Amino acid sequence: MALLHSDRYLDALADQSALLADALAGVDLALQVPTCPGWTLRQLAEHVGRAHRWAAAIISRRLTTAPVFDTSSLAAPATPDELVTWLRGGAGELVEAIRSVGPQTRIWSWSDDQSAGFWCRRMTHETAVHRADAELALGREFVLDADLAADAISEWLSLLSLPQAVEFRPELAELRGDGQVLHLHSTDPGLGEVGEWIVRRTPSGPVWEHGHTKGDVAVRGAVVDLLLVMTRRVAPSQVPIMIFGDAGLLEHWLERTRF
Repeated sequence: MALLHSDRYLDALADQSALLADALAGVDLALQVPTCPGWTLRQLAEHVGRAHRWAAAIISRRLTTAPVFDTSSLAAPATPDELVTWLRGGAGELVEAIRSVGPQTRIWSWSDDQSAGFWCRRMTHETAVHRADAELALGREFVLDADLAADAISEWLSLLSLPQAVEFRPELAELRGDGQVLHLHSTDPGLGEVGEWIVRRTPSGPVWEHGHTKGDVAVRGAVVDLLLVMTRRVAPSQVPIMIFGDAGLLEHWLERTRF
């Protein structure tokens, strides 16, 4: 599985953070975020800003074991203008930390990938999807480059397939099966094989790979729409995608991946 270049992730992390900050500038931060039940736009911004600073601290300290430090100092400022500036600043700290140590440096993470590069990729897609939360809450269209959207789907499937993921989300155990296949197929030109995913439900959990095959259910559409559906930001009926085969299998998957 080919990843994007680290510079692509870092540039995108900075860009997505700036776009999120721009989206929040001058709006009512008390507005509820339907895709993150119980959160307001302020809470969404604070979550992203805290995540950036938390990851930056892990990386800059070159921690190789799970961090133990006080995060109370990561609280967001009170005023809207300061909040937007704070959000940009946290992203800058994170990008600088990763560039400083290099993506190959061994750094603790909760995944199998123990490198700064993990955080580079994870925080890029975390930020992009939360920008989608903000844009959707504000009734705006969410736009993302196709290569980033495709890689975000790949990363999401990889995270759900981690054996340790069940420890944190027991409902993921219900994704085990006896070979049922979910096939995702983007219609964006130029993506090639990285725009197709074959997901198999095995007795030990889901596994996935890029490729084309006949699935029990196939989902076809623009890659950004596929990303929004697979991360449960929109329902399949809300975007122009096509579903072929056992739609119940797709619904089962989505219900068990509700984060």
